[in-house]
Amino acid sequence: MKTLAEVDALADRAHAGQTDKAGVPYVAHVRAVAAGLAPLGPHLAMAGLLHDIVEDTEWTTRRLRAAGIPDRVVAIVDAVTNRPGTAYEEKIRRITEDPDATLVKIADNAHNSRADRSAALPPEQRERLAAKYRAARGVLWAAADPADIATILRVVNPGLLDELTP
Repeated sequence: MKTLAEVDALADRAHAGQTDKAGVPYVAHVRAVAAGLAPLGPHLAMAGLLHDIVEDTEWTTRRLRAAGIPDRVVAIVDAVTNRPGTAYEEKIRRITEDPDATLVKIADNAHNSRADRSAALPPEQRERLAAKYRAARGVLWAAADPADIATILRVVNPGLLDELTP
């Protein structure tokens, strides 16, 4: 079985050369997601590191298993991976069928919702994505334990904590 450090190194190699929309190395995003999940256990942190690997690299779920990634981690990664022809809203509903995948997507959403990440985007795109992520939070947060959500938000995007408490 892989250690968290080995999975981090795998994610670093897999996302080498990739940058986000602001030009930041992409691995910083998956590491931020993993950091928010780390207090909830190593499998969730591993899934955070790998959550975009199937979608954005040549890696497959089969290859992840062959590399020694635990089956549960691979299942979570598969659950949060986009499927061609599936609408975003449907994807979010599907993710909520798996409690661990829900937490990974909450951490991903929280990091994607950070003002410092969206600041580099054109205003129209920033507003569209903010609305998309806000709507997704309504579905994701309803499917998760508020204490787990707060644990993630404290690390990934404390600014969202105000939304968590009515």
